[in-house]
Amino acid sequence: MHLFLEVLCISMLTRCCLSSTGERGCQQWTTSAPSDVCCERCNPGNRLVTRCGPDPEKLCVPCRNETYTTDGTSHTCLRCTQCVGGAQFLKKACTKSKDTECDCRAGFRCGDDHCSFCVEECGKGQEPLPAARSCRNCPDGTFNDKIHEKCKSWRTSCLHPNEHIVAVGDAVSDSKCGIANIETPEVNTLPSTQADPEDSFFDGTGLVWAISASFGVFIILIILFLVIIITKKKPEKTAPKEPTLNEPIPPTDEPRSLVVTSFHHPQQEQGSSSEILCSQDFETKLLPV
Repeated sequence: MHLFLEVLCISMLTRCCLSSTGERGCQQWTTSAPSDVCCERCNPGNRLVTRCGPDPEKLCVPCRNETYTTDGTSHTCLRCTQCVGGAQFLKKACTKSKDTECDCRAGFRCGDDHCSFCVEECGKGQEPLPAARSCRNCPDGTFNDKIHEKCKSWRTSCLHPNEHIVAVGDAVSDSKCGIANIETPEVNTLPSTQADPEDSFFDGTGLVWAISASFGVFIILIILFLVIIITKKKPEKTAPKEPTLNEPIPPTDEPRSLVVTSFHHPQQEQGSSSEILCSQDFETKLLPV
């Protein structure tokens, strides 16, 4: 009996080694009875038929064509995935221990972990919608700066205590932090009256004022010059010259002049009394009534 058990153990170890290198049979088992073994895990690509039995090789069988399994304790095999559609292409063929590997053409992405279908690749500023197998723009307040990724919310605060939000984010970039510039009020200073003449000359404002003042003086000089010329050309008005006592009055035919002459200079008149009376009568006739 002891010899029989030794032979059985050697046979089981040999079969185990052979089965581990092949595609059929159980990979790990335990003894449950003197004549039975129980399979713990089948070889890759084999499914479990029955857990315990006398022959470990018959406890597991390989998957059929176009099927596979990755679970050594499973009783079933899965159907291999088919790469179909214009956007899909075959990357690696299906084996009994591994499913088919599909991939998507440029501009598309796998829709699930097994790449059983392809969806349009979403660019920056967008995010994929798996249910609709399409893309949408990032909602307001979110951004995406990568290809075919979900949108993320803008930051609302900065890590550094001295920094603040200086620029709001957009669909492709997050909000930016920085030190805010504090604008100082602008101080307007009047030009100094004690400035250096050379500096005032080269100063643009001083030069403008100098030109304006020179032009004003020039205009004033022209006006004065014109006034002088006009004044010289205007005839002077002279007052009438009054006759002096010793200056003889020129004779005139006007009666008024005769009366005045006789009235102002009676002492110089010569002649007889009759002449004087004639003169007086003549003056009386000439005087207005």
